[in-house]
Amino acid sequence: MQITSNFDGGNILVRDIADPANAHLEIRRDNNSDFYQWFYFRASGVRDTPLALHIDNAGTSSYPPGWKDYRAVASYDREEWFRVPTEYDGKRLTIRHTPEHDSVYYAYFAPYSHERHQDLVAACQLSPRCRHELLGASLDGRDLDLLVIGEPAPDKRVCWIIARQHPGETMAEWLMEGLLARLLDDEDPVARQLLARAVFYCVPNMNPDGSFRGNLRTNAAGANLNREWQEPTRERSPEVFHVRRRMESTGVDFCLDVHGDEALPYNFIAGPDGVTSVSARVHGLQDEFERLLMRTSPDFQTEHGYDAVAPGAANMTMCTTFIADRFGCLSMTLEQPFKDTVDSPHELFGWSPERCRKLGRANLDALFGILDRLR
Repeated sequence: MQITSNFDGGNILVRDIADPANAHLEIRRDNNSDFYQWFYFRASGVRDTPLALHIDNAGTSSYPPGWKDYRAVASYDREEWFRVPTEYDGKRLTIRHTPEHDSVYYAYFAPYSHERHQDLVAACQLSPRCRHELLGASLDGRDLDLLVIGEPAPDKRVCWIIARQHPGETMAEWLMEGLLARLLDDEDPVARQLLARAVFYCVPNMNPDGSFRGNLRTNAAGANLNREWQEPTRERSPEVFHVRRRMESTGVDFCLDVHGDEALPYNFIAGPDGVTSVSARVHGLQDEFERLLMRTSPDFQTEHGYDAVAPGAANMTMCTTFIADRFGCLSMTLEQPFKDTVDSPHELFGWSPERCRKLGRANLDALFGILDRLR
């Protein structure tokens, strides 16, 4: 057996794999950071071989509760990702699987490669509804892509949707893929009506460096981008710096920041709780958006999520809170699970890329229901 991870998004350290039934691995930390939880690697020479792959440092990872009731994903072709038996004993995570083919990939969640990201951006810009802007470069020199969908006009609502500030939360870009496909569908009546009354500014991947490096939460400088919104700099967080500067030029009526949560097996929204400047009208719009999204998608719910933040106690370095305060608009964080949804589970795939895409589409229905009240 051989185990490798020297590819786009790969992350694993090989400790001892002499015995495939008792192999020992570790997750590598994000560069310049202590965060780690994302893994993605390939096992070769393993056809019909019973594997027990122990990730020995799982118990000291960034979010150990995330391993409870978790199952890793596997793929032979990197297109279909299915769940495999996984155990957690409080210290180490063990993946047990007997592959049907010579090589197999294992990951924390279905990866979203930089190549696929480039294909997504290239495909979207072919639509007459879409225009591409290069906002700037990351610290590693990668492009920071913005897709502008619709024609700006003074009377149109300005909607910003960003994803993958935390690079290991790949479900965020899978969701964007579904949302963008629907928004660019000229035969979709909801998309047509949205674009008649709004313009969309979409950043499918806020953290291309962390994504390529196989990081969980940080960029090339070790910065957690979702703690950089108050004072981003070109030297530490150029990704946020460029996006925030563009937001200042457009204004913001609606902002959705798409993420993934390690521990909670639900899709849910976190709003700008604790931001004292947010009006009752905006809080009411959030409630209405969540109600509409729950009606549109049974995969979404409102009972479980983060604890509410007391007034005045909001972390103003985060995107959702900073944008809500700066622009006085509806600003929300959408969280998806790494595991599966407790209320609507799928035994083979769990929470999956296709389900992410469908939830992305459903978000447009919810937005359609409140669009005219965003100002």
